[in-house]
Amino acid sequence: MNALRWAVLVIAVLVMNMPVIVTIVTSLKPPAEIMSNPGLIVQSPTLANYATVVTVSDRLNVWAYLTNSVIAALIGSLLPLALCLPFAFAAARRGFGRRLLLPLVVNLRALPLIIFAIPIYLMYQAVGLLDTRIGLGLVLAVVNLPLTMLILLNAIAEIPRELDEAAAMDGARTGRLIARIILPTVRPALATAFVFGFITAWNEFLFGLILTTQHAVPMTVGASFFFATGGGGVQWGVAAAVIVVASLPPVILGLAMYKQIGRAMVAGAVKG
Repeated sequence: MNALRWAVLVIAVLVMNMPVIVTIVTSLKPPAEIMSNPGLIVQSPTLANYATVVTVSDRLNVWAYLTNSVIAALIGSLLPLALCLPFAFAAARRGFGRRLLLPLVVNLRALPLIIFAIPIYLMYQAVGLLDTRIGLGLVLAVVNLPLTMLILLNAIAEIPRELDEAAAMDGARTGRLIARIILPTVRPALATAFVFGFITAWNEFLFGLILTTQHAVPMTVGASFFFATGGGGVQWGVAAAVIVVASLPPVILGLAMYKQIGRAMVAGAVKG
């Protein structure tokens, strides 16, 4: 039975990760082999595609794209935490905004993001935020607000009110209560919201394409520039290599924060 379970597990992992496996394998093949050998066995492995990706040229600079994405994603994931934690506390403990503000913000996220593209572009043009890392990070923060708000609101709502009452009896005010009681208790939820927010911000393509042109181009947009570096059609090996490079930061972050996310999910399931 154990052998059968392992066989089913291996098959499921291979099937679900087949696009990832194919991309990695393609990134290790020279151009000639990509055309002649579509299989998963690499006959002449090479790192030339990765060398092309990491080599800086006048038009292509993967390091700049990665830096832009990291900065914008950090702004887009950390700023919602700072804004939503006080609101989540007020909504969970005082009922502030639960009937109108919370549904309004959450339902706005259900709309296609393209609806907001033209107004945001015109506003950014007026205030000088086009093609800036801060401008891109701010719009990514807005995209992440609804999910962050829901995660933190649910986490704080599950904290027993007796802790608030005990802290109040000790003379703790709201700020001290949030810093000493609420914040440490909802740390797994904060980690979960941060990881999901970072990944969402990292993968955002639309606003990166519309709001940046040169100095703040994110990795999702910059990766598309590598698809035809040799002039003569798509360079599939280089394209696969840049996709692998672009995927590394969120994958590494997810693996590093896996335990925190697991605790938050398990805690929510048990208390729910």
